[in-house]
Amino acid sequence: MKVALVHYWLVDMRGGEKVLELLCDIFPDADIFTLVHDPARVSDKINSHNITTSFIQKLPLGIKKYQQYVPLHPFAIEQFDLSGYDLVISSESGVAKGVILPPDICHICYCHSPVRYIWNMYHEYRRELGILQRILWAVVANFMRQWDYINAQRVDFFIANSRNVQRRIKKYWNRESTVIYPPVHFRKFRCGPDEGFYLFVGQLNPYKKADLAVEAFNRNGLPLVIIGDGPQRRELEKKASGNITFLGKQPDDVLVDHYSRCRGFIFPGEEDFGITPLE
Repeated sequence: MKVALVHYWLVDMRGGEKVLELLCDIFPDADIFTLVHDPARVSDKINSHNITTSFIQKLPLGIKKYQQYVPLHPFAIEQFDLSGYDLVISSESGVAKGVILPPDICHICYCHSPVRYIWNMYHEYRRELGILQRILWAVVANFMRQWDYINAQRVDFFIANSRNVQRRIKKYWNRESTVIYPPVHFRKFRCGPDEGFYLFVGQLNPYKKADLAVEAFNRNGLPLVIIGDGPQRRELEKKASGNITFLGKQPDDVLVDHYSRCRGFIFPGEEDFGITPLE
């Protein structure tokens, strides 16, 4: 059986990419299709597969600034010709499920979440934009919502990564789904001595609510360590008091060490599944 895996973008190793690694274990000969791919920031397991990228990869700063090309994402994903495959599995948190397939090819979508910035977090993302960007984004997002709903009707089977996401799939796409939780590698974690600091782990973007954690710890004066990077980091560092330390993106061994020594874990946002609280 010839299998294609479609992932929104391969520019980091986060929860969605961990699921993709598991799919690579199940289908070791599968080909991968994605909008953009940065081999230096993706695991060897994923890089060992045959990976096809979209035209966005070749645009100016396409890999680093792929999010600036959001209006082109639907057109880019539709250009992939998957007519030679027996099974297509899309790993969806962007536009991956938008591939156009012949009627005899089975399409299973493992959904991490319907696109947050056009559905459940549309207004939160919009508040981060300037006036002209808000006007433009209102038009683009309206088009993308229509496109997103239509292509959701072409998927044969939906798998949700949580009951939370299952509710979103029903709300925004009116589709039923089965819940299969993503992998969490519990065995690598341990309990160490309590060193009195609190820990936030996650990408520093609006929906993770790191700004709320910074505001709270500015007020209470307790030590907070923030592991993660993202577009809000510079702004948050300016707001943070001296009791808050930013470590940026860290390898797994450093992350595990900080989990083991912290007094408490700070989780202010609403997640799709939420791997970090379980860790």
